[in-house]
Amino acid sequence: MKDTMRKLVTGVLAATLATVAMAAEDPPAKDAWAFAATVYPTSIRNGDRYTSAIVTADRGALHLEGRYNYESVGARSAFVGWNFSGSAGDSLSWELTPLVGGAWGTTDAFVPGLEASVAWGPVDFYTEIEYVRPDDHSSRYLYAWNELGFKPVSWLRLGAAVQRTRAYGGDRNVQVGPFAQLTWERFTLGGYWFNPGASDQVVVMSLGIAF
Repeated sequence: MKDTMRKLVTGVLAATLATVAMAAEDPPAKDAWAFAATVYPTSIRNGDRYTSAIVTADRGALHLEGRYNYESVGARSAFVGWNFSGSAGDSLSWELTPLVGGAWGTTDAFVPGLEASVAWGPVDFYTEIEYVRPDDHSSRYLYAWNELGFKPVSWLRLGAAVQRTRAYGGDRNVQVGPFAQLTWERFTLGGYWFNPGASDQVVVMSLGIAF
């Protein structure tokens, strides 16, 4: 399984690098590349601090993604996916991105996943799910990050977030709390407060850029 996992991860990384390299050499196409990067400094009460990161590249329906300190502290992961989107009327829109990839480092696993969102006027819902499948069956788990957001104005998004994760350790693997995001041109600054006031509360900041 580990040899298969390494071959899969190597293939995903090779495809990502080759695709980005070809994009730099090709003449301008109808579908231009869009890139985004977000870092998440994380502080755990009575625990360690660390920073995770996500980098994405999209061209048309093709979606490439790399993650750091995501499945666990010290883990790296890479994914290839395909974007689907649609709308109904002027106010309802949706996006769906199935993913396949793998993780290595402190977590060695095959990782299929899904990212999806739906927006209706100022209200939106976003979900990010992945199933981490290492060799050890007892270590397999479903990770999920969900956001229910509301935009009173175009540059401000408020809401509640729920995540299921093993990254923090401890007994509580479901984290719940409020969040807020500010957007200015290509930058987005956010803050998440999971388990407010509890002994195991977690504060996650986010700083993202799209280009």
